[in-house]
Amino acid sequence: MEYKYSIKTFNGNIDNIGDTMAKPVNRTFSRQNLEALELLAKMIRVGRIDRKMSAQEMANRAGISRPLLRRIESADPSCAIGSVFEVAAIAGVPLFGGEPDRIETQRAALTEKLSLLPQRTRKPRRVIHDDF
Repeated sequence: MEYKYSIKTFNGNIDNIGDTMAKPVNRTFSRQNLEALELLAKMIRVGRIDRKMSAQEMANRAGISRPLLRRIESADPSCAIGSVFEVAAIAGVPLFGGEPDRIETQRAALTEKLSLLPQRTRKPRRVIHDDF
């Protein structure tokens, strides 16, 4: 199975913003990422259909457009993660173990771990041995 996506980004030239459109930039995604997206997209679609919701009903409930829902359900990696998570929650797809208590416990543990870690990371300096 071959995945091919491109994400359009702003080219940075603010002077020509009205004259030209942003140039498309090809972005590659790992196979693991694309397979996970495809799995999540299928779980969302199955959840929506199991709940007998039309695409328009789901989009309205999630506060997104129908074309965005179509992109989410077709595993487009350029969709905003917040929109994907909202649609997944409405479709009943369990995220991060699914249990709210477990998610809160994991979040608290990671917050504590992050408070103990340094805020910045630096590569260790290379020691030069000039003992000939």
